[in-house]
Amino acid sequence: MSRHPEYEPLTVAARPELTGGRRIGVLLSHGFTGSPASMRPWGRHLGDLGYGVRIPLLPGHATSWEDLNTRTWNDWYGELTRAFDELVAEHDAVVVGGLSMGGALALRLTADRGDDISGVMVVNPAVATKRLDVKALPVLKHLVASLPGIANDIKKEGVEEHGYTRTPLRAIHSLIQAWRPLIADLPQVKAPLVYFRSANDHVVDEASEPIILGRISSTDVEVVRLPDSYHVATLDNDAATIFERSAEFIARVTAS
Repeated sequence: MSRHPEYEPLTVAARPELTGGRRIGVLLSHGFTGSPASMRPWGRHLGDLGYGVRIPLLPGHATSWEDLNTRTWNDWYGELTRAFDELVAEHDAVVVGGLSMGGALALRLTADRGDDISGVMVVNPAVATKRLDVKALPVLKHLVASLPGIANDIKKEGVEEHGYTRTPLRAIHSLIQAWRPLIADLPQVKAPLVYFRSANDHVVDEASEPIILGRISSTDVEVVRLPDSYHVATLDNDAATIFERSAEFIARVTAS
């Protein structure tokens, strides 16, 4: 059975004639239980400006929550790394970005491969939480397969993220286990960073922002507030702000 076209990975070829003669690549990652559908408008906007864009489909997504429950952080990071290596081989400079878990993946990639990354863009990234029930996950994941979903936290009426309606517990525990080593390595993030943060986010609480901004080593950091959006801000009322400010950021950090 074929997937909806919006769920498919997005690949847009670079047009260096629009970007000063240089081939500039942009890698964008969707979030946990989501799909490329949440990132496609952003990717298309950047593609129209001449950037070479990749939005991979992370393993276990756009299939079923049961499938996702068999996957781990290493699977998602492996797929993102594969797409990144292709972009690096084909472009003169590469910028990475992501939403929610995708933001954490982009930070992980920047910590590991910073010499190959010109800049990083994150939208409501998650590396921590104040929720106390997270502490129960090591046991709870063996008793309950899933809990109600976290998708579609969008303020704009009539917009769907098309994420899973259930949150698989083994998979989300794998994500949370990856946070501690990522936080430890955040000082390795030295590339310029633009941080987009929604005023009202019902998925990622306020714990992550001070940790990320307080630990990274980058001296080129821009925080952009999104006053009229919820968690999936890439599809929400402030999406145009993300598109425009990220395009300005990419042009600046990749200038030869």
